[in-house]
Amino acid sequence: MFGSNKIKLDKELIAKVKRYSDIAGYSSPEEFITHALEKELAKLEDAGSEEEIKKRLQGLGYIS
Repeated sequence: MFGSNKIKLDKELIAKVKRYSDIAGYSSPEEFITHALEKELAKLEDAGSEEEIKKRLQGLGYIS
């Protein structure tokens, strides 16, 4: 998964990604994950300042 880069995900999340990537018509789970990450990163890039990005990440529960 992800070429030479490796990211560990728990088994339940991988199962969900596989299921929803099929339902949504993606060619692979990797394509689904790439698209989802690109969308989230675009939202953060549009946020502007580093402080605004931190607030969004806190709101999403990624940082505390």
